[in-house]
Amino acid sequence: MEETQQGAVVEEPAVETAPAALTIDQKVDQVFASSTGWFVSLIFAPLPGTSFPWIVLWLVVGATVFTLYFRFIQFRAFGHAISLVRGDYSDPNDAGEVSHFQALATALSGTVGLGNIAGVAVAVGIGGPGATFWMILAGLMGMASKFTECTLGVKYRNEYEDGTVSGGPMYYMVKGFRERGLAGGGIMAIVFSIFCILGSFGGGNMFQANQAHAQLSGILGDYPGWITGVIFAAIVFAVIVGGIKSIARVTEKVVPFMGILYVGTALLIIAINYHQIGWAFSQIFAGAFTGLGVAGGLVGALIQGFKRAAFSNEAGVGSAAIAHSAVRTKEPVTEGVVSLLEPFIDTVVICTMTALVITISGVQQIDPETGLFILNDAGMIATTGDVQGVQLTSAAFATGLSWFPYVLAIAVILFAFSTMISWSYYGLKAWTYLFGEGKTTELVFKLLFCFFVIVGAAAQLGAVIDFSDAMIFAMAVVNIIALYCLLPIVRREVNSYFDRLRSGEIRKFGAHAAAE
Repeated sequence: MEETQQGAVVEEPAVETAPAALTIDQKVDQVFASSTGWFVSLIFAPLPGTSFPWIVLWLVVGATVFTLYFRFIQFRAFGHAISLVRGDYSDPNDAGEVSHFQALATALSGTVGLGNIAGVAVAVGIGGPGATFWMILAGLMGMASKFTECTLGVKYRNEYEDGTVSGGPMYYMVKGFRERGLAGGGIMAIVFSIFCILGSFGGGNMFQANQAHAQLSGILGDYPGWITGVIFAAIVFAVIVGGIKSIARVTEKVVPFMGILYVGTALLIIAINYHQIGWAFSQIFAGAFTGLGVAGGLVGALIQGFKRAAFSNEAGVGSAAIAHSAVRTKEPVTEGVVSLLEPFIDTVVICTMTALVITISGVQQIDPETGLFILNDAGMIATTGDVQGVQLTSAAFATGLSWFPYVLAIAVILFAFSTMISWSYYGLKAWTYLFGEGKTTELVFKLLFCFFVIVGAAAQLGAVIDFSDAMIFAMAVVNIIALYCLLPIVRREVNSYFDRLRSGEIRKFGAHAAAE
């Protein structure tokens, strides 16, 4: 999922003066904007007297609390996370449907997307290189949020006789609250599920299809969006009809490929401009604490960095807990530990690579006399060719590699596809929580999801997708409240697991066991 609040925005079509001239999608968008605009404004409203959205503060404060509560678990357990992903502790007889690596790849494919490319460019365009520092810090803190929610996701999942599982915030809200004698878990689970379903249709689906079509038409020439939609819908359906095992088999191949493709290209650009690396890091650190004359100064850099990290890795939103719940393990903490790698890869590695390339490329204009960035009329850093968003990233990479725009097109299409199949699973589990498990119930959702793929590619529904984004971040409001309430349970699990790990009671199974 990637938001339209930041990054490449689906442009709303110009409204004609004569109402009769409005197209169907324009009419739908108008109705949606008038009826749901208040909700979008509420979720993304800034704190009084600032431009800092309260929802970002909500996520950052949560991440800080979890980091301190679990004594910086993201650093203490990092090495163990690598061992778990390698399969060192994987027992093939444990309940679950996918391996630790497949669960990580599925969750990553839902977060690594256009925001890593376009959203970072917007953050650096407004907040300057200093935004990168705060983005990394927020990403590191978010690792603790992922750890907390994914541990609970596995602990309270439903395991069925046919070997399938269902898990996520809606399950730990009900079961965890019941265990602690707290009221309101059932209502919270229903609210969360509704937000998740609506979020999956928009930000996790329609926006992705829309951006994929925009990239394809930019290369192939203009053609009807429904053609892209039908092709994508067919491919997506072929993958998701097989359930989480099918999705995981695809994501474990696509995610490493697109990650290596994008990061490898970024490293190539950085290597070409190796003499600029020291300067770029000095810009990042100086900009983080002084602002270096960018819009908003230090506060502007901090806001943009925190905002980008929160919107990119979804730590605290609860979506990843749904994917990680399908893992083969009997130890909930193992998947919490694996999941903390997710914000690290998404934000600390991929987003930082984008920011570094933009900084090093010299596309952003600096006044040679003052050494400060030149700002344009919109308050953003002026760039060569006056490009922003995804075009800024493309231009920055193209300074070293003229063929990069084609690589970018492939990356955007892969990111869009992988995000769609992951969010189809998130939406599906919320759907089956509300309407019951069963093949018919699942098929209805999957067909509905693929229908919205076509709609997203063919229509310009900016207000619909803004509403969907608001739904995704509304998930975080409910989820983080639940996490606060269930912290003592997670701490008990953590203490028990690491005590048994140190004593040797939990032993390695070896790579051969994981492969069987």
